[in-house]
Amino acid sequence: MVWRSALALQDTLANLFAGIHILASKTVQRGDYIKLSSGEEGYVEDINWRQTTVRALSNNLVVIPNGQLAKTNMTNYMRPEQQLTVLVQVGVAYDSDLEQVERVTSEVIAEVMTGVDGALPEHEPAIRFHTFGDSRIGFTVILGVGEFSDQYRIKHEFIKRLHRRYREEGIRIPAPARTVALQSGAVVIPQQRTGEGVVQGEMSALHD
Repeated sequence: MVWRSALALQDTLANLFAGIHILASKTVQRGDYIKLSSGEEGYVEDINWRQTTVRALSNNLVVIPNGQLAKTNMTNYMRPEQQLTVLVQVGVAYDSDLEQVERVTSEVIAEVMTGVDGALPEHEPAIRFHTFGDSRIGFTVILGVGEFSDQYRIKHEFIKRLHRRYREEGIRIPAPARTVALQSGAVVIPQQRTGEGVVQGEMSALHD
């Protein structure tokens, strides 16, 4: 009984001291968007001496003991500043004119950056080709957003508009190609029952 009380007191003191450290260091404050290595993430709603309350994007509240928060790796997406960059991976067919791809993509970026809430028109976007893939030439588009949750809206609009412009310009985004090799030999169809009895057949041999 005594050891249980001592353990409970130890946890309480750990949370208390961790809370004091968090509040004093100001590495986490209300309104910050944080993500823990254990998977919890969201906007900080409240920090007290014992626990930190986080509101997830699903609008659920997650209560995290300060002792746990102090011991885990944490990313604060709003410090030292809340503006951040997001990466969008794109791929085009090998027969594409890459100069045209770069020009059209830049025009779509400019349209999104000036016409969608949360985008940063003053941020210098970037297009970087980087991979000769199996069926496409891959590149990364780097966009600037105002804060963490803005990235979903920006990426949503960018992908929609880029897809539409690529279709209009005749720029293909190829689907992954798959080659299936079939060995020569007979393939037997399993027995199938019909109203008049059992039907059994055999396919002819398939050759490459």
